[in-house]
Amino acid sequence: MSLLHKILFITLTLAATTAWAQTNLRAPHIGYLYPSGAQRGTVVRIAAGGQSLRGATDVYISGQGVQARVLKYMRALPNNLNKEQREMLLAPLKEVRQMRLDELAGVTPKKPSWLNEPSPAEKKVDKAKKNNANRMPEHPLMYDLENKSLVELANISMVLFAPGKKRQINRQLAESVVIEVTIDPDAIPGDRELRINTATGLTNPMIFQVGLLPEFLELEPNSGNIKAKIPQWLDLPENAEPLDLPVEINGQIFPGDMDRFKLRGKKGQKLVIETQARRLIPYLADAVPGWFQATLALYDSTGQEVAYADDYQFHPDPVLFYEIPEDGQYELEIRDAIYRGREDFVYRIAISEQPFMTHIFPLGGREGEKTVTAIDGWNLPETRLEHNTQAGNDPIRKTAYYDGKSCSNSVTFAVDTLPECHEREGNNAIGQAQQVTLPIIVNGRIDRTGDVDIFCIKGNAGDELVVEVMARQLNSPLDALVRLTNNRGEVLAWNDDYVVKDAHLHKEMMGLLTHHADSYLRVKLPQTGTYYVHLADAQGHGGKSHAYRLRISPPQPDFALRITPPSHTMRPGAITPIHLYALRKDGFTGEIQIALKDPPRGFKLTGNVIPAGSHRVRMTLSAPPIKSKAYTATLQFEGTAKINAKNITRPAIPSEDLTQAFLYRHLVPSQEFMVSILKYKWPLPAIELMNNAPIQISAGGETVIEFKTRRNATALKQIQLELNNPPEGVSLGDVKVTPNGLTCQVRVAKDLGQEQFAGNLILEAFTTYQPKPQNGKPQKKIRASIGVLPAVPVRIVQ
Repeated sequence: MSLLHKILFITLTLAATTAWAQTNLRAPHIGYLYPSGAQRGTVVRIAAGGQSLRGATDVYISGQGVQARVLKYMRALPNNLNKEQREMLLAPLKEVRQMRLDELAGVTPKKPSWLNEPSPAEKKVDKAKKNNANRMPEHPLMYDLENKSLVELANISMVLFAPGKKRQINRQLAESVVIEVTIDPDAIPGDRELRINTATGLTNPMIFQVGLLPEFLELEPNSGNIKAKIPQWLDLPENAEPLDLPVEINGQIFPGDMDRFKLRGKKGQKLVIETQARRLIPYLADAVPGWFQATLALYDSTGQEVAYADDYQFHPDPVLFYEIPEDGQYELEIRDAIYRGREDFVYRIAISEQPFMTHIFPLGGREGEKTVTAIDGWNLPETRLEHNTQAGNDPIRKTAYYDGKSCSNSVTFAVDTLPECHEREGNNAIGQAQQVTLPIIVNGRIDRTGDVDIFCIKGNAGDELVVEVMARQLNSPLDALVRLTNNRGEVLAWNDDYVVKDAHLHKEMMGLLTHHADSYLRVKLPQTGTYYVHLADAQGHGGKSHAYRLRISPPQPDFALRITPPSHTMRPGAITPIHLYALRKDGFTGEIQIALKDPPRGFKLTGNVIPAGSHRVRMTLSAPPIKSKAYTATLQFEGTAKINAKNITRPAIPSEDLTQAFLYRHLVPSQEFMVSILKYKWPLPAIELMNNAPIQISAGGETVIEFKTRRNATALKQIQLELNNPPEGVSLGDVKVTPNGLTCQVRVAKDLGQEQFAGNLILEAFTTYQPKPQNGKPQKKIRASIGVLPAVPVRIVQ
């Protein structure tokens, strides 16, 4: 192979690194952060556990006022330690224990052996052996070991050497990165997103919370007979001091584990004990029901249970409300409902008299109009809250009470453009039905057990009518059941739970609902006359918190967009596939044009149309083909469609496509779409479609696709192309190198498994190379992906 060919081959292979990282099973991934938050105005160390984190260099945290830096990457600790490994870990622990005991006795402690400079003789030892002998065992708890207290040493010992407990083999959580996080004193509290840039790319985002309360990290042993569990060589006192309130507790639950914390309570305190567990890590792909299902129990000084919760309304994360009856010591217990556990069973528990909103009414307002809701809950300084109803924001929004010192939980509310009214009670029978004029949004409540709200409407034959309930997605516990009847009481249509799914992918706005309890009807009225809409709770429940927004109107065609994945790593000039999902509303089937909004120079979309009637499409994003230093870019996408002769534009929300319990998938919104551009001296030459117009192919037919590029013809001949996840019946024929670039023949079978296909074809490029011999033995050839070509818009018809 000539020198030129070698250079071209190396160039193409390097290009594969980041493109392949997005789909490779070894892509960098964060499985958990511990702790998953910190108090503003502090500097803390956290551990990010995951896979393929080697070469971590930078940390990115969304929003203002929070900075972070990598302290150290730590390789995977063996899952189950043998005798030699245990002794290797115990030796430095015992050294530090002796240091702490010497300090208590007033004796100057010896410097730990691993901090001593090697002797001249040691420097001559073989490098590999020396590293193996002197290297500290790597676990986040062992970082800065020489400064650990006796209690912290006990925690390390319990986590690493828990008697009778074997570590679960879990490669996706095995590596870790120790990170230092600095939070400004005036940083806004709430959820941020943390990503790490590694040698193989940018990780997924993970929630990191900025809090207001003093923080405490759990220290094992903290359950059951503590004295019996403390290692004999540590000889620690049995009783820990109770925690003063308020406090935010951080911890992890391991298999069979339960954590207990002593609290100092004062008479009259109205405590809100709020858990964050599923909120930190929404879905676990390999655990049933798909998240850490925490339970909370509070005990008084006699050991009597005084409060218990395993959820909050329909949210898996439990919340306890308890007014302290008398001064004394209390104990809080947290565990998994079925005693599971591992490193990513991370939690945060806020124990305070912070404000907490249990419910609001109404659940939303009309766009542009002043909307003030009544709020109920605990420790609320006010009983009313004004919402932001300005035009141009999301239809479902979040708000919280925040006065600079205290911050409540967030609640959701809806904003719409239709006229609104309030439900009037006494509408439980046909003869008492509330008359409403369409279109209308009714704000109401199912006030009591067995309550039914009935609304009377007029309609004409052939009119299309939509009846939609928004309750569960706005944090109401109502499990809606809606029926449409005529004036004779005959049921024309009904719906209990409305679920929008694409195979196992659940497509709902928030991405977090697993019980789709809101109702939706879309019907054509059979004749002119009077109709009745009946709304009740499917389980017969009711109460002040069972609020709803009921839309009765002609169809209001609209759409929302989700884009995945939210993290990408690219070389200058490289191309990566992205997924766009259209959440269509009220029968909207039109084409949606996708565009970058105010993009940095050089980024480009190809195949950027969601065809009419399609719910998803893969398109491609190209990085600027210009030489530059390494940098990150935050991109924004939007989609535009023509609805009722008007151009309607909606943002494409970055989202993670997360798996729940081995099967179900959810599009969970993220805060940012981030691209990491690597530093390369030579950007990849651009490759483009000769014609961006959609190509129409008939069943049994074929066509030729042309790509234009300045890449060397010899280098192009070394790659093989394949269709990546093509539609059924579509195959790739001859691929030829031309003076302008490449041509590819695409064939369509005569008997398609589908009536037609409209979308994009993605072609992936591969190369094969021969690794160097190992120990004189030849190695098998390796076939590696070197990325994708620009998306090819096609339309396949019968």
